[in-house]
Amino acid sequence: MNKILINALSGIGDALMFTPALKFLKEKLPNTQIDILVMYKGVEDIYKRLPQVNSVIYHNFLNLNPLCTLRFVLTLRKKYDASINVYPANRKEYNGINFLIGAKKRAAVSYIRMNKKELGFLNNVTISENDNFHNVEENIKLVEELIDVKCDRISKLEFPLNKTDIDFADNFLKENNLENEKLIVGMHPGCSTLKNHINRRWSPENFAKLSDLLSENFRSPILIFGGPDEIDLKESIKSFSSSEKIFVINSKNLAQSAALIKRCNLFVTNDSSLMHVASAMETNVAAIIGPTSINYIKPWGTKHKIISLNLECAPCFFYSPKPLLCNRNDVKFKCVRELSPEFAFSEIKKFISEINLLESLS
Repeated sequence: MNKILINALSGIGDALMFTPALKFLKEKLPNTQIDILVMYKGVEDIYKRLPQVNSVIYHNFLNLNPLCTLRFVLTLRKKYDASINVYPANRKEYNGINFLIGAKKRAAVSYIRMNKKELGFLNNVTISENDNFHNVEENIKLVEELIDVKCDRISKLEFPLNKTDIDFADNFLKENNLENEKLIVGMHPGCSTLKNHINRRWSPENFAKLSDLLSENFRSPILIFGGPDEIDLKESIKSFSSSEKIFVINSKNLAQSAALIKRCNLFVTNDSSLMHVASAMETNVAAIIGPTSINYIKPWGTKHKIISLNLECAPCFFYSPKPLLCNRNDVKFKCVRELSPEFAFSEIKKFISEINLLESLS
């Protein structure tokens, strides 16, 4: 295969969870041109930094009209020997794009749920979805199927930083007198709001209370991260918190946030894209997980603690084009709404002890 197109049309977390498969693919096919098709600027920024990628093709699928998008997709037709839909990408739109690109080999995961309805049959190189596998493992297995080579070792997530990114983090810590702090805690209270996923979020009040508990017990400064659309959310946590050392991070781009997350000793987060950014930075992660399958999305390649009530109904969200729904009759989204800050703090204390975090910082 001389040319391969990777369709990385879902979000930042999914893009990062494909990077081990991308590295494996390039190692086994070093002379193959690998291009990436994306529709989010954050994803474009990640892939432009990777040495395995020849070019990144950005198209604003979300906001341009369908006819314009169809014309664009057809400009890619018959230019590639193979194309790959990054897992998870099980919507009919993704499968339709993969088909229209017209590569001889069209690789994608065959989903357990709604595969036929979402036109999964348009792909001709497939593996069967397995609920026991992590997204990283699904992507590796898909590439193995495409190139007929087994992967001996799966690498960590990749998101290279440059000097500008590192300087941003250094300057922030210096300007806020945080250079000599023993334990710096990062937090991400947001997540995607598409398909009703806002219900995966732990409340701002809970994040604020947890911030207070961490500050009181460990004297930890708290850095609140989030995207441009989460500014009010971040500010609300600061307003709810009584901590004197809580900072709202308003970086210019994802890489600046990543560089500062790398300087944190612990990152507390919802199931979100920044959870995977923290994994790529090899920062210790405490992940608050409600309805999503932990097998799919747990932090990869870094020390982590899953904070979950482990209800009998969980997980209830598997990859599907359907919006996130809760079928409980007592408390909707109980898995998130009844997870208390005190419980989260107790789990984090255990985690800090288990990994000897304070001792390693001495």
